[in-house]
Amino acid sequence: MAAYLIAFIGGGRPETEEEGQEVAAAWGAWFEGLGDAVIDGGNPFGPSMSVATDGTTSEGGRSKLGGYSLFRAGNLAAASELVKDCPQLKSGGTVEVYEIIPMD
Repeated sequence: MAAYLIAFIGGGRPETEEEGQEVAAAWGAWFEGLGDAVIDGGNPFGPSMSVATDGTTSEGGRSKLGGYSLFRAGNLAAASELVKDCPQLKSGGTVEVYEIIPMD
């Protein structure tokens, strides 16, 4: 089985503590449903910087990545199926799936 990085982009943020609890519960249930496919549940990202080829920096990443997770799946199509019920999509965000290529 190959490993895949799941990148979370955009989406809304809970506006109340109650909404935050509902969102956390939805994420917990989703991860639990994935079982052994989860390698690393990942984390959300905080502030970011972009570095240009000339070394100049600017605040914020161009891709607007919000976080990541790592999963195992038989192929890219199977990995993509794993994220179709992801809570990120319900909040208006998107999910990108990348195969991790071992460099051994």
